[in-house]
Amino acid sequence: MPTILSVNRVHADIADGTRGRRTAIDKRPVGEPVRVGELGVEGDRQLDTRHHGGRDKAVYAYATEDLRHWSAELGRDLPPGFFGENLTLAGLDITHAVIGEQWRLGEGDLAPVVEVTMPRIPCATFQRRMQEPRWVRRFTEYGAPGAYLRVVRVGVVAAGAAVSVVRRPDHGATVLDAFDRDAPEAMQALLDAAADGRLDLAPAMRDHAERVVGRDKARLMPSAG
Repeated sequence: MPTILSVNRVHADIADGTRGRRTAIDKRPVGEPVRVGELGVEGDRQLDTRHHGGRDKAVYAYATEDLRHWSAELGRDLPPGFFGENLTLAGLDITHAVIGEQWRLGEGDLAPVVEVTMPRIPCATFQRRMQEPRWVRRFTEYGAPGAYLRVVRVGVVAAGAAVSVVRRPDHGATVLDAFDRDAPEAMQALLDAAADGRLDLAPAMRDHAERVVGRDKARLMPSAG
């Protein structure tokens, strides 16, 4: 069964490496159960609130299997939380999770329930954190971005808890589809699901889907003359 390998929150604000800015990407494991509220793991924070945090990006999850891939690829230790994730999960295929899929983190009424909203888009801060050449491109090409999560039921979570998929929408569009810049059919399925009330689509995800679908329609239009 999928499990939570680690729950992570900010350890310290660190230099972002440019213009004196700082970042809260340095997440490290929490040694005790911690509350997960509507805006994420208690005690965590984001400094760049324009691009991170908020209801639709309250929690970021990444798979330990993909961390291990990168550890082998880069020849360096990548401990839980190093990518800035709040949840390091084992045994769950995050890349192919469906947008809107809901996970229960633990058992019973105190277990939080979270919903997959969108993939993580690698940014310059992540590039500087890794200090690896062409990191954004390499991370993108590997195609395992992890997922941002919305908290639909607050609760308490701890490392070692089981993760259960409790809802999976039928539109079929996955985190990987949403990470792809050219998946018009999947993005149209997302928009259709949102239009008929089957999906509470995050505004940023809606904007992306509309751009992909719009580009595809423009490409298919016959040229004038």
